[in-house]
Amino acid sequence: MKCAEKGLKMTGQRRTIARVISESNDHPDVELLYQRAVIADPHISIATVYRTVKLFEEAGITQRHDFGDGRARYEEVSEEHHDHLIDLKTGKVIEFSNEAIEKLQKEIAHKLGYRLVDHRLELYAVPLDAKGQ
Repeated sequence: MKCAEKGLKMTGQRRTIARVISESNDHPDVELLYQRAVIADPHISIATVYRTVKLFEEAGITQRHDFGDGRARYEEVSEEHHDHLIDLKTGKVIEFSNEAIEKLQKEIAHKLGYRLVDHRLELYAVPLDAKGQ
């Protein structure tokens, strides 16, 4: 994580929480981050996890997502852009990149008289059934 670059004072508990976030690839919510963090440090409280996640978000280290399931979910801010597909049956979040989609978004903004500076794409989907529908 980029905590030191952002000038954050890093306590042992913040380091543990940062490591848990950095090692996660499933966009965990605070409860899941807490469950993972207490394995490494049983003295971490849920309040500490909430405060630390908020601090990391404000510093631009983590990104908060609302995938429509009623819980804020987090991931480490990545240098490489990616979008998300959310499986509505399981809640699984799949990261993907697609150059055609990126190009199309820029073209749409340009046609509307704008230069695209950022975007967030979230696709909500259900698995295809056996017939491919």
